[in-house]
Amino acid sequence: MDTHRPPGLDAGAAATLDARLPDAIALAAEDLGVKKAHTDTATLLGLAVLAGAFVALGGLFATVTWSGAEGLLPYGVMRLLGGLAFSLGLVLVVVGGAQLFTGDALLVMAWASGRLSVGALLRVWTLVWLGNLAGALGTAVLVYLSGQHTFGHGAVGATALYIATAKSGLPVPQAFVLGILCNVLVCLAVWLALGARGVGDKILAVALPVSAFVAAGFEHCVANMYFVPLGMLIQWGAPESFWAELGRSFPPIDAGRFLLTLGAVTLGNWIGGALLVGAVYWFIYRRPAHTHPAHKHMDVK
Repeated sequence: MDTHRPPGLDAGAAATLDARLPDAIALAAEDLGVKKAHTDTATLLGLAVLAGAFVALGGLFATVTWSGAEGLLPYGVMRLLGGLAFSLGLVLVVVGGAQLFTGDALLVMAWASGRLSVGALLRVWTLVWLGNLAGALGTAVLVYLSGQHTFGHGAVGATALYIATAKSGLPVPQAFVLGILCNVLVCLAVWLALGARGVGDKILAVALPVSAFVAAGFEHCVANMYFVPLGMLIQWGAPESFWAELGRSFPPIDAGRFLLTLGAVTLGNWIGGALLVGAVYWFIYRRPAHTHPAHKHMDVK
């Protein structure tokens, strides 16, 4: 007997191809959180590096999509197309399998049900954040070394520089709030994907919320780990021929300010995902008054 299955969800229902109902999604989110906390350090870091690289690939796709579109497409249409392209990153994470800090904010649900300790949460969040950073930075270096910023007569590089300077120059309070709003949508995308039964369902579930946060201009810490370092690399190392073809300059990117805004966005992402999605859904579906008395928990210390 599955002691974690909510009342009214029998084994036959669980075996169908129908989408999970919200109460079953809440349980699946908890179970997945416990599973992640049991993952050994090497595997967790490897999956986190992959997620950082996957999100960076989504960022690369969005950058190319936006390049040369300004003045030709309405602002909203341009942002929507870039958002659809960027959703590649979370599709790769969800379908391909990887560990993303922003999505892992939902682990708070397993903690609230007494199935994870604070130490287990901090271990996962810290290792995954660091792994995401390594994957995003590594991809930024590879993209820079490929010379991709010179494509389109420098249009791709110009877009990359515009994104990097805009993100690193955000006021810290604004970056914090934009981070909250972003991860509400990212965690809702993960939540919907947990309810899906097939790959096509998962892709559709992820694409719309992710496109929405990109189109709206919200801030994702792992995406910024790619966008801003790539802009810095272009500024520091692009040859004179690139700047001559570009015919314009960009304000220098301040590394210290980037780290400050990255911290603000990270905290905002955590609040948006852990408190405004995870905690809210836990209260609705998983608080003690709404779980079966026989429900047993597995603590992770």
